[in-house]
Amino acid sequence: MSILNDKVSPSQSRGIKLTLLVIGLFIFVIVAGFVYRVQQPRVMTATEMKINGLYLLETPRNFGEIALIDHRGEPFDKARFTGRWSLVFFGFTYCPDICPTTMSFLNQLMGELVGTEAEDTQVVLVSVDPARDTVEQLAGYVPYFNPDFIGVTGEFLDIHRFATALNTPFRKVPGQDENYLVDHSANVVLINPMGDYHGFFKAPLDLAKMKITYRSVIALWDYDH
Repeated sequence: MSILNDKVSPSQSRGIKLTLLVIGLFIFVIVAGFVYRVQQPRVMTATEMKINGLYLLETPRNFGEIALIDHRGEPFDKARFTGRWSLVFFGFTYCPDICPTTMSFLNQLMGELVGTEAEDTQVVLVSVDPARDTVEQLAGYVPYFNPDFIGVTGEFLDIHRFATALNTPFRKVPGQDENYLVDHSANVVLINPMGDYHGFFKAPLDLAKMKITYRSVIALWDYDH
């Protein structure tokens, strides 16, 4: 037999290259799919979320209309909650501990989110001390933690109704002078992109737990909608 007959013909060579290319593409697709699935948040059950500190409402609740004002002097109504997720914390700028700690925590959380999750999330501080927390006061306080955070103030009764609708009561500590404190919840309220009260993260907050739980809520919402 001639040695030439043992050589691979051009058509056979092209066939081998095509086969190798197909195999390579198949492996690439498998690996890329695996990496994608690993990066996606696991959808947790309601029980798992509760263990991690997130208490979801069985049915998200419409908390009604609000008429407040943000730290830029712009009107802040219910429409400001639609189209994205909102993490709402009720606090005040003269708070000595819980408020700055929570605001710093929420800034850390935003830095831990991936992809468009941070863009689709807004953090809102609603003042429980509107007498002192003017627009100017909030403007000097809120951006310190994150320039994208929103500070909100308004009339006391309007804020009180809003807080009550979100199950976050507060009250001024009695028997104090002008340097008074305000008792308030350290929970973080979750409002969904429809602008409805979705649940709350119960204090004390844990960064790792809140991150994976929050990402799970987003994933579940995207799946259902």
